[in-house]
Amino acid sequence: MAKVKYYYDSETLSYRKIRRKKRTTVKYALAFMLSSAFFAFTIVIGGSYFFESPKERELSRELENMELQYDLLNKRMDDAIAVLQNIEERDNAIYRLYFEANPIPEEQRRAGFGGINRYKKFEGFDNSALIRESNKRLDILEKAIVVQSKSLDEISILAKDKEKFLEAIPAIQPVNNENLTRMASGYGYRTDPFTKVRKFHYGMDFTAPRGTPIYASGDGIIKRADNSASGYGKHIRIDHGYGYVSLYAHLYKYNVRINQRVKRGDLIGFIGSTGRSEAPHLHYEVFKDGERINPINFYYGNLSAAEFSDLLQKASLENQSLD
Repeated sequence: MAKVKYYYDSETLSYRKIRRKKRTTVKYALAFMLSSAFFAFTIVIGGSYFFESPKERELSRELENMELQYDLLNKRMDDAIAVLQNIEERDNAIYRLYFEANPIPEEQRRAGFGGINRYKKFEGFDNSALIRESNKRLDILEKAIVVQSKSLDEISILAKDKEKFLEAIPAIQPVNNENLTRMASGYGYRTDPFTKVRKFHYGMDFTAPRGTPIYASGDGIIKRADNSASGYGKHIRIDHGYGYVSLYAHLYKYNVRINQRVKRGDLIGFIGSTGRSEAPHLHYEVFKDGERINPINFYYGNLSAAEFSDLLQKASLENQSLD
């Protein structure tokens, strides 16, 4: 119960009850309500500053989890970049070097993206820098993978072409010459068997009985199988591609036809003595870009180093050719 207050009235010489005006009561009531509201607001704001709500705690946990996931993503990107760098080093230093392709510069592999700001949508967040840098690294990694993938595609094409090139080169002796006894005359100046004049011999002569098999020295297409070339008699010409052509002369008979595709080691004909020939033998020539070159430089396909040295010595002797 509220206390009743009195005042002393000097005129009536008595105590009178103090009566509060209604305006004052309303003023006090309003002041109390305002102060109560202010106090409540202060409590709410202060509490929200020092204490998290369940929703805020949930969002905080989600934010921490997102930061952890981004950290793990960046670590995995570090591992992927390390593996990719190793592949890139081998690509430039081994694969592209072997297949005579220009190395890919680092600037091309690690180039960013010009033009508009691709990462503007990641701005304005508490972790904008983390999100932006992570996405930027991921974009660069993806581009580097695309560049490396295209490089490996190019190497794959070059490897296939290199394999075809190695198969096409006339790299074996055209006759069975295991003991190296059938090489009769080599490339260079020799004595003509008919005129006895010293002149240049543009091929190698392999002596063997009539009917001895002759083999294609490399993959290619039969371009000629006729006896219309002067001095060669029945002969075969194989176009190996890449500027290489091999010629087999003085044959007894053919085992191929024009435009037939042959593989290295295929039987193409038999030794004879047709044309300008002194005895049964195979006259063998190799052309590169239309120029006749020494066939002995291509016999690495079926000779050891010692055998090649022995054959080279025999081929260097300036003797009499058989055609």
